[in-house]
Amino acid sequence: MNDKLKGGLVVFLGACSFGVLSTIVKNAYGAGYDLGEVTGSQAFFGMVILWAGYWMQRLVTRGRNKASGASAVSGAKPTVWWKVCLPGIFTGLVSVFYYKCVQLIPASIAIILLMQNLWISIILDYLFFRKRPARLQIIAAVIVLGGTLFAGGLFNNEAADVSVEGIAYGLLSGFCYALFILTSGRVGNDLPVFKKSALMITGACVMIFLIFRPTFFFDGTMIGGLYKWGLPLALLGTVIPPLFFSYGMPKTGVSLGAILSAAELPVAVLSSFFILQEHVEWLQWVGVALILGAISMTNIRFRKKETQKSFSGK
Repeated sequence: MNDKLKGGLVVFLGACSFGVLSTIVKNAYGAGYDLGEVTGSQAFFGMVILWAGYWMQRLVTRGRNKASGASAVSGAKPTVWWKVCLPGIFTGLVSVFYYKCVQLIPASIAIILLMQNLWISIILDYLFFRKRPARLQIIAAVIVLGGTLFAGGLFNNEAADVSVEGIAYGLLSGFCYALFILTSGRVGNDLPVFKKSALMITGACVMIFLIFRPTFFFDGTMIGGLYKWGLPLALLGTVIPPLFFSYGMPKTGVSLGAILSAAELPVAVLSSFFILQEHVEWLQWVGVALILGAISMTNIRFRKKETQKSFSGK
């Protein structure tokens, strides 16, 4: 398995992990917790877990180096820590906007709005880095937009009842998610994966605590049961995706990585359908199929290109 394929698989699994978050958040709201408590507890536990993982990894590495007599000193200067924290700001904003969206509209529609990061990422990649999208990527983006009309329930009778405020928050979450994808693969790649992810989530945690005061540490909310929601949200939404994205994005590239991250879509819709018992029209399933078809089409193109390169010896 080559590095690009391996990185793509890791990004795919990270996106699947991210797909179950909306269901957990809906249940946390049902248990009486608010947006600040949900996002804050997730960021806090994620930060603690990632830093603990980094220090454990460092201790193990140091022990191995001591046993083998190898030196751990490297001549290369590592990326400055605050530059790695900056993409975490976008991660924190994704949580705030997306979870607010989930609070206002059905989870099966909220995930569709978040998925607009697909075409936003391609546009931002061109605007900031002058990386022209391939023709097939443009076609795939158009199919994604068309699938969004179906998957978002635009042609259903209930479409008029969807909160405009919720739609706005959903689009903002997609924009911030695209910014995270754009920056995470280009910053701190010289750092250990645990350290890079821990720094990013530290940035996210600071951002969230600036928006919402973390009073749950002092009023008994955390030990009263908030941790039951914060821990799984941290593992599935804060620990696994950033770790997997940090490893996989540099190997896949921004545009392909953004497309692979769409795996969260069917996972989120299926979990909202089976667990939350949300009503999902057949036209919405058609939209999901269109979006997944666009993803598959683009992946086939990249696989074919990779195979041609290997045969030509380039």
